[in-house]
Amino acid sequence: MSPQLNSVSGFEKLRLIESSKLFQGVVIAIIILSALTIGAKTYDVPPLIEQSLLVLDNAITLFFLVEILFRFGVCTDKKRFLLDGWNLFDTLVVIGSLIPLDNSEAVLLGRLLRVFRVLRLVSVVPELRFLINSLLKAIPRMGYIALLMFIIFYIYAAMGSMFFASVDEELWGDVAIAMLTLFRVATFEDWTDVMYATMEQYPLSWLFYITFIFLTAFVFLNMMIGAILEVMSEEQNAKQAQKAHDERDEIARQLQAVQNQLAALTEQMGGGRRD
Repeated sequence: MSPQLNSVSGFEKLRLIESSKLFQGVVIAIIILSALTIGAKTYDVPPLIEQSLLVLDNAITLFFLVEILFRFGVCTDKKRFLLDGWNLFDTLVVIGSLIPLDNSEAVLLGRLLRVFRVLRLVSVVPELRFLINSLLKAIPRMGYIALLMFIIFYIYAAMGSMFFASVDEELWGDVAIAMLTLFRVATFEDWTDVMYATMEQYPLSWLFYITFIFLTAFVFLNMMIGAILEVMSEEQNAKQAQKAHDERDEIARQLQAVQNQLAALTEQMGGGRRD
């Protein structure tokens, strides 16, 4: 009985270490160190430092391998661990980092996957995970807004190509080029130069640009932000509801444990009286 309890206790200690802030802080520090190492390799450094960076990179790769195996080992539901998107991403990045850089055919892939190790910072920090998950869930709603924006772009591009092609063929020659010009206008990249050029021939063409900017830069942009904020609010409410549900379950389990202890104590006291 004692060895079994010690085994369970040891497993619980490992789980506490895996979920501790100290462990998470160490992982974050190693990820940042990995990012700095990748950045340092882009500079011309002396051979000694280059060799040191290579040793450090191998050590970081080994750490990530041990870390992912440790997290997999302490996880009680192995299937759920592998089905989790963030865990799967971490595993693929770590496995990809094991590609030897001295292999000329795989050197580009290996370096690319080492760059993606920086993205592991998102999977480690819960707040960043929350933002990315909210953004991904907001994509379907943003897709309809983007479709409506594309329709407006196309209409204005067709109008601009019809009226302003004679002014500047390079900017308004066809619909595709006109859409690129309108993207320049929507991002406020020297858009006044484009407007003043057409105003020389069409004095009222400023209405074309003002209405387009109002629709794209103000209306649609705010709609995009509103869609993201709405999803973030829903995710936050769901997270709080799940937390409250977990707390109620924990309280219920504690109450049940107390009731069981009281029942056992009552039974012991009743048996003692009969004796």
